[in-house]
Amino acid sequence: MTKAVILGTGSCLPERTLTNADLEQMVETSDEWITSRTGIRNRRIAGKNEQNYQLATRAARRALAVTGVDAEELDLIIVATISSHMIMPSTACFVQAELGAVNAFAYDINAACAGFTYGLDLASNYIQNRPDMKILLIGAETLSARVNWEDRNTCVLFGDGAGAVILTGSNDGRGVFGSSLHADGKLWNLLCMDSPESLNPELRRDDWQGAHIRMNGVDIFKHAVRLMEDAVTSLLRKHDLTINDIGLMIPHQANIRILKNLKERLGLPEDKIFINLSQYGNTSAASIPIALDEAHRLGRLVRGDIVLLCTFGGGLTWGSLLMRW
Repeated sequence: MTKAVILGTGSCLPERTLTNADLEQMVETSDEWITSRTGIRNRRIAGKNEQNYQLATRAARRALAVTGVDAEELDLIIVATISSHMIMPSTACFVQAELGAVNAFAYDINAACAGFTYGLDLASNYIQNRPDMKILLIGAETLSARVNWEDRNTCVLFGDGAGAVILTGSNDGRGVFGSSLHADGKLWNLLCMDSPESLNPELRRDDWQGAHIRMNGVDIFKHAVRLMEDAVTSLLRKHDLTINDIGLMIPHQANIRILKNLKERLGLPEDKIFINLSQYGNTSAASIPIALDEAHRLGRLVRGDIVLLCTFGGGLTWGSLLMRW
């Protein structure tokens, strides 16, 4: 059976690093407070010529270079993001123009931090129907443009960056072979971000607080650990696997306490989980593809191993995905 296999990866991080010491000068916080509660020490912040689509394009070029695929060979470009360069056109269309991917159709998806995993499942389904397709999937965020820099509970968490993969069909046993994706819109207000205020006065909301991220951290923590655990265990059970069959788990890099709790509840050994949270913070939809590219370059992904992705984000959206590398 044809499966969607990742041919190569790429990533792009902004040049500027914002440290916990820098944040101490901006809001009432401390390095100890941030590190102990989140595990984050640094995050990258976009500057001039580092717009969302520009970071996405650079990550894509690196993935194309690794695979030897030419931009004109691409059939589809999907960008997962909640911080797109413009509401219209999509970031994917900007990337398509920058790359010269003249034969690709392009669109964005918004599933918050779960966006890349949703996109990987989507790409997998395209490829099952058209095995010869070459798909560029990107997670890209400039969350620094969507953060309230006076709110110490959220501004310490988020960073900017982009990660990309190139996918096509394969019959050699490798590739995506299972997913468990979920959403619960009733809990939207636990983690949300408003759009700009309506220009139609009849549609303006009385509770509009600004076009920035808002989060109930305590409730998000409770839901994230439980729901990701459920998504992982149910998916493993469906495919007659146990956690011992996993070569490497790459989770969404949100908060070290969430990751430690998840690891303990799953019974996953330390050497089978990839964490780079301390250097980049929470980059939402870019989190997993940045980690995937870093793990690949560090030799942590072994051909034939089963790789587990799991994620959780606003919506609420969450899920897990299995692939053989």
